[in-house]
Amino acid sequence: MATAFRYFGGAFAFTAVGLLLSLWLGWSYSGSLGGSLSFLLVAAILAVLEISLSFDNSIVNANRLKHMAPAWRHRFLTWGIVIAVFGMRVLFPLAVVVIAAGIGPVEALRLAATQPAEYARIVGSAHVSIAAFGGAFLMMVALTYFIDSGKEVDWIAALEKRMRAGASIKGLEIGIVLVMIMLFTWLLPAGTEDTFLFAAIAGICTFLGVEILGQLLDRAAESGEMARAGLGAFLYLEVLDASFSFDGVIGAFALTQNLFLIAIGLGIGAMYVRSMTIMLVEKGTLNEFRYLENGAFWSILILSVVMFFQTLVHVPEAVTGLVGAVLIGLSFLSSIRFRRHARRH
Repeated sequence: MATAFRYFGGAFAFTAVGLLLSLWLGWSYSGSLGGSLSFLLVAAILAVLEISLSFDNSIVNANRLKHMAPAWRHRFLTWGIVIAVFGMRVLFPLAVVVIAAGIGPVEALRLAATQPAEYARIVGSAHVSIAAFGGAFLMMVALTYFIDSGKEVDWIAALEKRMRAGASIKGLEIGIVLVMIMLFTWLLPAGTEDTFLFAAIAGICTFLGVEILGQLLDRAAESGEMARAGLGAFLYLEVLDASFSFDGVIGAFALTQNLFLIAIGLGIGAMYVRSMTIMLVEKGTLNEFRYLENGAFWSILILSVVMFFQTLVHVPEAVTGLVGAVLIGLSFLSSIRFRRHARRH
C-alpha cells in the first residue's frame, strides 16, 4: 500500500480534485444533481480510456527515461506533465479549431464554452489530418524499433527475427510506411487524399527531424554538452506523447463535446500514465519482464494501423485500448514464463 501511494499519491490527489471539478462543471451547466453525476461518470470513463490507450506509452517512455540524465528525467516528469495535460488536452483541440475555422484563440475558447457541438464538429473535421500524422509517426516509431540489427530480444520470434534481418536494407522502415500511405491514399474517398497524404508525410518528416536532432545532440553529449543531449531526448518524448494523445483526444468527443470535461478526464488518466512511467523506471520493471517492451511496440504498431483505418471507418476507442492491453498482457505473461524457465535452468 505504501509503495502504491508513493508512486500514485499525486495521481490519487489529482483524481480527487478532477472529479470534484467535474461535479462542479456538471452543476454549472445543468443546475441539477443528475447533470453533475453524469459529468462525474464521463470524467471517470475518460480517465480509464486514457490509461488503457496510453499504457504502452508509459513503457516506451520508461525505456527512454532510464538512459536520461536525472535532471532531464525530472524535467520530463514535471514540465512534461504540464505539456501533456494542458498542452495536448486543452491547447491542441483549441489550435485545431483556430486553424480549421480561421478564428482567434479567444473566439475558439468561447465556442468551446458556449457552443460545444459546433466546437466538436470543427475538431472532427480535422480527423483525417490528425489520424494520418499520428499514424505515420507512430508507425515509424514501432518499425524503427523492430528493424534494428542491435535489437537482442525477440518475443514473437518468427516475425521479429525477420524484421531485424531487414535492418541491412537501408530505409526499409520508411519504405514500408510510404507503401501504407500510398495504399490508404488510394482507398480514401475523393476529396480527402491530399489532406491525408500531406499530413502523413509530415508525420514521417517530424519523426526523421526528431531522430536527426537526437543524433546531433548525442554527439553533443559525447563532447560533454549534456544539457543539449537531454533536450533532444526530452523533445522526442514530448512528440511521442503528443502522437499517443491524438487518439484519446479525438475519441473523447464521442463521449462528450465539453472541452473542459475532456481536459479533466484525460488529465486524470495522464497523471496515472506518468506515475506508471516513474514506477517502471525506478523499480527496473522493464529489466525484470523481458518481453514487456516488445509487447508495447507491437501495440504501437497496431495503433498506428488503426489510426490509418480511422480515416476510412470508425474504430471504437475501446477496441483500440483492448488490443493494446491484450498484447501487453500476453508479453507480460511470456516474461513471467521466461523468468521461471531461466530460474529452473
